[in-house]
Order: sequence, then structure tokens, then C-alpha cells
Amino acid sequence: MICTLKFRKLAWAGSIVATILFSSCQQEESNSVAFTVKNNLEADRVSETVSVPVHEVEDLVSAFGVENILIRDGETDSLLVTQALDNDADGTVDEILFQTSIKANAEKKFTITGAEDGAAQQPKSKLTTYSRFVPERTDDYTWENDRVAFRTYGPVAQQMVEEGKPGGTLTSGMDAWLKRVDYPIIDKWYEGYKGDPNFYHQDRGEGYDPYHVGPSRGIGGLGVLENDTLYVSRNFTGYKTIAEGPIRTIFELTYAPWEANGRTITEKKRISLDLGSNLTRFENHLEADQPLPNATIGITLHEKEGEVKANPEQGWFRYWEPMDGSNLGTGIVLAPGVVKDYKDHRVETKDQSHLYVITNPDSSKLVYYAGFGWEKSGQFKSKEEWDQYLATFAKRIASPLEVNFLR
Repeated sequence: MICTLKFRKLAWAGSIVATILFSSCQQEESNSVAFTVKNNLEADRVSETVSVPVHEVEDLVSAFGVENILIRDGETDSLLVTQALDNDADGTVDEILFQTSIKANAEKKFTITGAEDGAAQQPKSKLTTYSRFVPERTDDYTWENDRVAFRTYGPVAQQMVEEGKPGGTLTSGMDAWLKRVDYPIIDKWYEGYKGDPNFYHQDRGEGYDPYHVGPSRGIGGLGVLENDTLYVSRNFTGYKTIAEGPIRTIFELTYAPWEANGRTITEKKRISLDLGSNLTRFENHLEADQPLPNATIGITLHEKEGEVKANPEQGWFRYWEPMDGSNLGTGIVLAPGVVKDYKDHRVETKDQSHLYVITNPDSSKLVYYAGFGWEKSGQFKSKEEWDQYLATFAKRIASPLEVNFLR
């Protein structure tokens, strides 16, 4: 039977997952739980992540173990690739993720079952997400999926700069590794680096790293903007890998306290990346001993040869620039309600020209998405296609998929 719906939960701060509709009635124990996923947009959604809270299927999990839980597409009866996720790394699985594609204004049905040999039945994905700390290249932290890769820099890289040693990097900005393949490249490129420090700066058909960060914000680095000065943290001082798998990777970075015009700030980032997405999710937690005027997200403008475009009403901002005979689109997407202003800030000082997205969040937590689309990857053929991707991404965030559990 279909139960009466008790309440509806909306959550901007979550990833692009779902609006959950919970049931208010009870049912006898069953080996399956059915639910529907509804797309309320006037646009198709492709390979979008859906989350099933474990407490919705706790009887199945208790009976079979989370590793033996299976999710089937109601139309095809095919088993879907899933990922059990422990969000707070406390040893208990909180949700089960899967991905689906769904037409505009359409609804799809799914079934969750348990089986003694469920783990053996689970389909294996050729694609994955991945992240790790990289001690063999100073102390980078890097992450990727089937479309994009990123990295940022740790305390040893900072110390090398401060001591005048070559090879260091002093920045809390975010670097981009431009991929042309859907399989993982992080380990391969770092292995090549051991024999040739320029290995991943050369495109051998898989992509490369031509993206310069320096002391800039790179793609999505954070700061506090006041009187035309951007105050920023230095390199991360600690990391914690929370998850990796076929659907999502998650990790946290912590930073030493830093100063912003007389204020002392502590910062922690929770960063995640879903399969199929060009944008990584940043959940920033800033605490200060005095009120902050803003939290400002930046995208470096490099040699200022590109074009800025912004749609504050929809919550997306981008920069399109030439890069080594091709073009690169970078972008930021966030809830329009937290946007205070934006600036196309171009100056003569190297690495200090940025597209600034200035926010005035209601709390110490700021959530946004930042990433890129490389023309040579074949994913985007023009800046118009990149703009459309960002605009659609913003609409998906504003209208999460709706999940309705049936009893």
C-alpha cells in the first residue's frame, strides 16, 4: 500500500541528491522496499546521484548487512551500482548512493532488496571517484572522477617556500588537472612524476596540468575581501579521507588559524566529488573572533585574456579563457540567496586578478560548487555549452530530485 506522506525535507546544503518524502504509516517486515524518484524540472537529468538513508531500510540492513543490499531499476529490473557511505567516518553507514538518469517531469520506480549473496551480485563499475594524500609529491591532496581532477597543497610545500627551497608551493588555492579520459590518472601521473618532475605537465593523450595557481585562488579557493584586499589561509595543515568509490569521494582539510584585517579565523573544508560531475562540492566552515564582512570565492583570471559571465539570479558565474591552443571554462555555482555581489577584478599584480563571488552566508557554513570544462576533453565544444552546463547545474541544485518511499 502507499502510505500517507508525513512531511517533506528540503536541504540545500546537501549534494545534488534528493528531496525525501517520508511515510507516516507502518508495514510488516518485507524483503523489499519500493520508492520512486521524481524529476520536477523541465529538463532531463543524466547520471544524477540519489541517496537512500539507511534508516529507511534498517530492517533489510539488519537482516542482510549493508554489503548485501541491492537496488533495482523498476523499468529494466537491472541491478544498479551502489556505494555505502559513512558520512562522519564513525564506522556506521549512513546512506546508500546510486545514480540514475530521468526525463523531464518524469518519475521512476526502484526497489531495494537484501540477499545472502548480495555482495557477489553487485554490478561493478568501470568508472570511479578517487582521492588521496600524496606524500611522494611533497604533500599534495588530490581528487578525481571520470571527467575532472583537482589538487591542493599541504604544509611541507608551504615550509619549502618559507625556507627558500625549490619545489614548494604556498597557496590554499585549488589546482586543476585537465583530463581527456574517463579512467583514473592520479596514481599514474604521480608515478611518472617520480622519474620526471614535468611528467604531468605534458599531454600524452590523457590530459595534463597546464593550470597555474600560484598564490591565487585557483578554482574555488576562499578568502575574506575587504577594502580591495583578499585575506586568505595558507596551505592545509591536516586532512582526513572519508570516502571513495564508484559514486562519490569525500575528504576534509583543516587549516591553521589565519588573519583577516585584525580578525582571527579558523577554517575547515569538507570537499566531495560525484561521478559524472565537472564541479566539486565545497562545504566551508569559517569561525572568527569578530564578525566577518563576507566570505569570498575566487577564480583566477591568469593573464586576463578571457571573458567573465555571471548570472547572480540563478547562482552561477564563469570564466572562459584560452589555454595552450584550446579553451578552458571555469565556474562557480551556489545558492543565489547567499550571493552578495561579484567582481571582475583585474590588476597588474601577478596572480591577483580574480572573478570574485562575494557571499554573506547566514551561518559559518558556506556551500558551493566549483570546477571546469576543458574544450580539448570533448566534453564541451564552446563557451555557450559551458554556460548551459552551469545554468542547468544551478537548476538541479534548486530543484532536488524527490524521493518517495512506498509501503
